[in-house]
Amino acid sequence: MKLFLLLFLAIYAGMHALVFWGLHPLLKGHPALPILTWIWMAGMIAAPLLVRFADRAGLDAPARGLAWVGYSWMGVVFLAFSLFALIGCWELLARLAGWLLPQLPSLSLHGAVTAILVLFVVIAAGFYGLYEANNLRIERVRIETSRLPAGTQPLRIVQVSDLHLGLIHRDEALAPIVSRVQELQPDLLVATGDIVDAQLNHLEELVDLWRRIDPPLGKYAVTGNHEYYAGLDQALAFLARSGFQVLRNRGLEVGEWLKLVGVDDPSGGGNLDESEVLGVRSARFTLLLKHRPSFAENSAGQFDLQLSGHAHRGQIFPFNLLTGIEYPLQDGLSTPAPGQYLYASRGTGTWGPPLRILSPPEITLFEIVPVQP
Repeated sequence: MKLFLLLFLAIYAGMHALVFWGLHPLLKGHPALPILTWIWMAGMIAAPLLVRFADRAGLDAPARGLAWVGYSWMGVVFLAFSLFALIGCWELLARLAGWLLPQLPSLSLHGAVTAILVLFVVIAAGFYGLYEANNLRIERVRIETSRLPAGTQPLRIVQVSDLHLGLIHRDEALAPIVSRVQELQPDLLVATGDIVDAQLNHLEELVDLWRRIDPPLGKYAVTGNHEYYAGLDQALAFLARSGFQVLRNRGLEVGEWLKLVGVDDPSGGGNLDESEVLGVRSARFTLLLKHRPSFAENSAGQFDLQLSGHAHRGQIFPFNLLTGIEYPLQDGLSTPAPGQYLYASRGTGTWGPPLRILSPPEITLFEIVPVQP
């Protein structure tokens, strides 16, 4: 964990340094602005750590206020960094061209006009990101299967994922999600990890909201990495009080035609053999709940549909280009093996910056139906 924190701080400080380089043409004419900017940036670099310390110390109001400021700034800095990184690459190419062909006019874009344009784009994108983060969508997926007899009523499964309830997202964020889920009238509700993201001993109103959802086949969840970061015991207790049954490397039969299997996120350590947890191939429709959208080759043929989250499809463009390297199946429905489906949710909430760009939040409704004759 210490190595991770040091790496995070180094990368985050480097991003700020590049943004400062891009903005410097606007700042250098004032005697105090460069220093004040660095003081602000230093505070924002430390903000994620200060938020955690304040949260664990029970300082709820300061932690929440700093979280809104610090994580919103993180989104803004990422957008600015992405644009200034492109400009920096152009500057390197321009210098190389100037060295090879001295007769060429200057091709530099680094200057006050460029900085103003970047600021305009970042501010506009930031406001749009706030809007998109609250533009909750219902995604509908229909899957035909021979594991349901002809004439069987469709099995309606609703998935939520990556709500990150805690400091930023509380009852005002969860209430509309609960209402939308109720409108969908699912037979089964599943939560595929990262439901919590902070100390939860002061969030009992969220328990009451979750308990408004009572599908006939129940509510089930699996752990994500943030359940471990927030504290596994308190996360499991919160989910249990909210009416979820947490499937930790085990399966069970639900209703007449469904088998549910859930696996823990690898953040908990240990060597999990997913194939052993799935067990002998069932005649029932087998639904695998797994936080990370990765397909285990040794599980080929052992389940029908895997539901995952975690990657948020990048959450803020162009971060999806990086998450796609680690999780190429991060975007919706895919077929990793013949007769098997994997669905990766974009997530129902946000992590870190309360922004989304080109990756709106979702609740997913799956209709599992018999193969049509």
